[in-house]
Amino acid sequence: MQQRFGDRIAFFVVYIREAHPTDGWQVEANERDDVFFEQPATFDERIAVADACAIRLELSIPTLIDDMENSTDQKYYALPDRLYLVGRDGRIAYRGAPGPWGFVAAELEKAIVSYLEHE
Repeated sequence: MQQRFGDRIAFFVVYIREAHPTDGWQVEANERDDVFFEQPATFDERIAVADACAIRLELSIPTLIDDMENSTDQKYYALPDRLYLVGRDGRIAYRGAPGPWGFVAAELEKAIVSYLEHE
């Protein structure tokens, strides 16, 4: 999507609090994939974990990092993951269902096409 629409839409990943930290609800998939992070206690720690995730996932999309008060997570109900399309006017043009089951890239792509057609 970024390759297709990147000249007209700005794409970002927003790193929020760790969904499955080792000092919280660690899941089997993280153990299998060798993903072991404690819940960051400082913003610098959160940056380090976000950077490690971006590298491991080979993200080419810029990563923004939520503050330690989890403002973005709370405003957008983002945990564990969620897709949004925010219009140039700041209004939400598409809100996916909570992930991971609600993380449907094809729905976001349809919303982008519709948004651009009506812009």
